[in-house]
Amino acid sequence: MPSQNQTRIDQLYGLIANEEDARICKDIPEEACREVPKNFFLILAANVLTKLGDLLISPKTVLAWMMSAVGAPALVAWLVPIRESGSMIPQMIIGAWVRRKAVRKWFWTLGSFGQAVSVVGMAASVWFLKGYGAGLGIVAGLIGFSLARGFCSVAMKDVQGKCIPKTRRGRLSGLATTLGGALTVVMTALLFWDRGDPTLGFYTLLLLLAAALWVIAGILFANVEEYSGETGGGNNAMAEAVKSLSLLRDDAPFRHFVITRALLLCSALAAPYFVVLAQRESDVGWMLGVFLLASSLASSVSASFWGWAADTSSRRVIIRGAAMASLVCLLVGIAALVFGPGVGGAWFYPFAFFVLTIAHAGVRLGRKTYLVDMAGGNKRTDYTAVSNTVIGVLLLITGGLTAALSLISDIAVILVLGLMGLAGTISALRLREVTED
Repeated sequence: MPSQNQTRIDQLYGLIANEEDARICKDIPEEACREVPKNFFLILAANVLTKLGDLLISPKTVLAWMMSAVGAPALVAWLVPIRESGSMIPQMIIGAWVRRKAVRKWFWTLGSFGQAVSVVGMAASVWFLKGYGAGLGIVAGLIGFSLARGFCSVAMKDVQGKCIPKTRRGRLSGLATTLGGALTVVMTALLFWDRGDPTLGFYTLLLLLAAALWVIAGILFANVEEYSGETGGGNNAMAEAVKSLSLLRDDAPFRHFVITRALLLCSALAAPYFVVLAQRESDVGWMLGVFLLASSLASSVSASFWGWAADTSSRRVIIRGAAMASLVCLLVGIAALVFGPGVGGAWFYPFAFFVLTIAHAGVRLGRKTYLVDMAGGNKRTDYTAVSNTVIGVLLLITGGLTAALSLISDIAVILVLGLMGLAGTISALRLREVTED
């Protein structure tokens, strides 16, 4: 007999799944199907907590301010590349390790604990060190954080693919982003709105709070009921990683997906340049709060819509998100070029940033759902590891090129990224449907 709590969980999952039989499973075993409601909410809670943690150590806001506060402003330029690429580039090797284990949730749990330890290291650097010693300590902690995050990234898609049915993965990701976005709106207002320059003690407590969130998330994820799956890879991790690269040569649909994803980096890379143009035309402190709220609100209002849509067709979500991103970049670039950077007044760039963030949420959620749905078994782990490693390298290269182009004109960067997104949209139109496979 199921317990009363289990019955309530099943009923709540039935409401979210929006079907009479909330346990319809298309591509997971029957024994895993019975655990779907419990696993759905455990994974959901873990994702929401980590999204809140991400806000508290955002390299674009909190860590950047922190670097200036400790006296190491020159190190700010390294924060975003390390945060984004550090978790991606090693993923072929990480994927080879993960593939050897039949149960892979422990990689996510240990990765979450590793992120917590790294953030505690950052807090210690802020509290005990000064100047560039503190700054280098933050950078070292961020490197450890990004590497630990790599384990979480590989393991999450695989565990989700084994524990959540194909037509419910998009709404899980969308609901997590919506809840996380709603909570970050509140947290942003409480922590950053009209507070002036935070003290080092405030930064330290902020980091320790973020570390606690990752510890709790790891404990919750450890309780996911994951059944044994396929294993493989008897060679060393480096050999397996090199072997996995052959997927780009031999697997045409996967290669096309990676090319499309690379072109759609525009939705992530363009956002900072909207902020840069706005900072030149408005009060920096006031605009920062507006951009933080715009980011949180965009995630909150759009993610569930994108998630439900991805369960119908993740390909169409990618196309729509890509089209929105490229269009807003081209419109902003052309308007700024023709009418000057002050076009539209104080609210023009925050509104454009809001739309771009909605588009980026669609691109991000659509391609994550697409990747999980297009592969099964060990291929899912290999696809995740290879694509993330390749994109991590391309992110560094593209970031360097856009940084060089920004020396000429920030508006030119936005226009080039808009054209890049347009090419990505055209490429996405040629992706095959995978939701009903």
